[in-house]
Amino acid sequence: MKIEKVAVIGAGVMGSGIAAHIANAGIPVYLLDIVAKGDHSRNAIAQGAIAKMLKTQPAPFMHPKNARLITAGNIEDDLQQLSEVDWVIEAVIENPQIKQDLYKKLDSICGPNTLISSNTSTLPLNILTASQSDSFKRRFMITHFFNPPRYMRLLELVAGADLDQGLFKAVSDFADVNLGKGNVLCKDTPGFIANRVGTFWMQTAVLEAIELELSVEQCDAALSLFGIPKTGIFGLLDLIGLDLMPHVLNNFKQVLNPHDRLHAITEVPQILQTMIAGGYIGRKGKGGFYRLKIEGGKKIKQSIDLQQGDYHLSKRFKIEGVSRKAAGLRHYLEADEKLSLYAWRVWSQTLSYAAELIPEIADDIEAVDSAMRLGYNWRYGPFELLDRLGVEWFMQKIQAEKSSLPSLIANGKSLYRTESGIPQYQDISGSYQPIQRAAGVLLLSDIKLKKSALLENASASLWDIGDGIVCLEFHSKMNTQDPDSMSLIQQSIAKISAEYKGLVIYNEGEHFSAGANLTLLAPAILGGDWDTVKSIVKLGQNTFLALKYAPFPVVAAPSGLALGGGCEILLHCDAIQAHAELYMGLVEVGVGLVPAWGGCKELLGRWLNLPKRPGGPMPPIAQTFETIGLAKVSKSAQEAKELLFMAHSDGISMNKSRLLADAKARALAMVNDYQVPEQPVYPLPGKSAWSALAIAIDGLHQSGKASFYDVQIAQQLATVLSGGDTDVTQPLTEQNMLDLELASFIHLVQQPGTLARLEHMLKTGKPLRN
Repeated sequence: MKIEKVAVIGAGVMGSGIAAHIANAGIPVYLLDIVAKGDHSRNAIAQGAIAKMLKTQPAPFMHPKNARLITAGNIEDDLQQLSEVDWVIEAVIENPQIKQDLYKKLDSICGPNTLISSNTSTLPLNILTASQSDSFKRRFMITHFFNPPRYMRLLELVAGADLDQGLFKAVSDFADVNLGKGNVLCKDTPGFIANRVGTFWMQTAVLEAIELELSVEQCDAALSLFGIPKTGIFGLLDLIGLDLMPHVLNNFKQVLNPHDRLHAITEVPQILQTMIAGGYIGRKGKGGFYRLKIEGGKKIKQSIDLQQGDYHLSKRFKIEGVSRKAAGLRHYLEADEKLSLYAWRVWSQTLSYAAELIPEIADDIEAVDSAMRLGYNWRYGPFELLDRLGVEWFMQKIQAEKSSLPSLIANGKSLYRTESGIPQYQDISGSYQPIQRAAGVLLLSDIKLKKSALLENASASLWDIGDGIVCLEFHSKMNTQDPDSMSLIQQSIAKISAEYKGLVIYNEGEHFSAGANLTLLAPAILGGDWDTVKSIVKLGQNTFLALKYAPFPVVAAPSGLALGGGCEILLHCDAIQAHAELYMGLVEVGVGLVPAWGGCKELLGRWLNLPKRPGGPMPPIAQTFETIGLAKVSKSAQEAKELLFMAHSDGISMNKSRLLADAKARALAMVNDYQVPEQPVYPLPGKSAWSALAIAIDGLHQSGKASFYDVQIAQQLATVLSGGDTDVTQPLTEQNMLDLELASFIHLVQQPGTLARLEHMLKTGKPLRN
């Protein structure tokens, strides 16, 4: 069975977001809701949801054109259309009777091999299927998406004993490959996995903060040491919506065993009740634990005092000198300080609770860890964190407090281990089982357990990933480019030319590369050592050129940020196999510079060679100028293609876990008959093009859209893209273009305006507009 058309019933935030993400996968989808009362269009609710999503940030759609794949409708007029779909997702109000009535209609309309699922987060499978036919039960399950569906990778699956396994496999494979989801099989229990553990964690964090009289900034800083998102716990609650917590807690109170740890902490604290009553329900309201207030025309971030209930200026709380390594975290938790006690109370209770829930909520610890990583963006799942801290150490500390010790960890054994290069987890019997990867998943982290690097230094490593293909991995801070990474690229080219077939450039960090390492470059710039600056620029130019003309295929597999120099290395590869969430751009103007590692000439070359482009040399120059001058960054891999950062033939992988395997396959497919690319020429108008761009630049300055120093940068960019002192009768070579990039870079880097931008970026991490 193949999923080729889908329907979503319920056009609320979740339902419409699910429909948008299915459209992102290129699949037509119906979005149905009730008939809008008093509106001229009976489909107004679904239509309004689509229109709203086109304005929402972060965007549910990977490209606005994807909205065309959604057909709006209503359940009175259009339910019959669902006879032709392969999967129906119900995302209506959490009312069992409403859902059950809808299911009976779907059972009579949908084909026998149409899977029907619910996005419920609270109702168990047995209630949803009560009074339904046997034919319905064989094709019904729970598929619980997390919000926002585009960005949250977790999909919790709950399957009944009657479910047709063929339908289950078709939908789970589609969710994995086409939607990029990490599927986690859950037991049919309240809150499934992630929300059961996550709600306990959040409620415990709030209650302990109030009891210990700590500030929200202190608590967010303390818990963030352990790999939770940068929002911290209180910022996360603001994002989720404080008004949801009483409903969630009350639901758990109604359905959980009174002896369950979560049942004991379901009372909503008074401060939260007061905030909700006053409309302070988080980001969607007037603010929450944090809020933004306009004072003197500026946005001021404030935070609430958990004891007094009033707001004050929020100041970032820094915890200095704590190593993120296991020993450092243990030392922090053992410290005789109130904030350390807070972190210990939250984590010890959360980790113990998670251990108590096996096998109630899932068969194994790996499922729980996956759910928390994918659904709550924890760096480590609860059992991974427990293992990192040390099971024996944790046991001893728990026992010293005379607290109850979950049986799962009573043996003191590590919860994870590696045996003969195979990662394993401990099951409930105390035995170790191999961690199973889905077919088609290749992880560099697994390869590292079996092999040593072929080449390595502080910034990069080269790994053999099989079949004659090797993987170049960046691992500096933010995977920035520096002389070490350049050196390893050059060493890799020599080694691959002699011993291997092809190269994939990939890493499993959050981001592919944030560009050049300004921290290393800044001393030479600020010290006026222009020879060193020039040598670093030339090193990058020569390295990327060598990569472009290497005698083997080079495939890049980026995800996350690929900015500045990170974008430039991608532009020099033979092909890109990108994760769908790719934020790619040449952003050098933000620090007062122009791309100088070949970014200008590569992007310009793509526009010059674009089929069916407008005639004449100016349209490609203008397009390139606009993209670089405005520091445009793609909001997805689909947008990267539109900006020509990616070629039309480049591939997109929806599931990040499949990215390396997809890129390796692409490299292997290119090995036979591989030919080094031909060297391009650039027929550019020179001064006439510069003059045309200068008029546009002046217009932007006169209208207030470009600052005085923006003009200086733009003029240098115009010099590069117009070809300098040339005309169309004298086409420029690739080296000519690189020389123009270098000259403009060196000119700008000596200007006070650029120095100010660089210093501001290094100090604050934000661009300066001067």
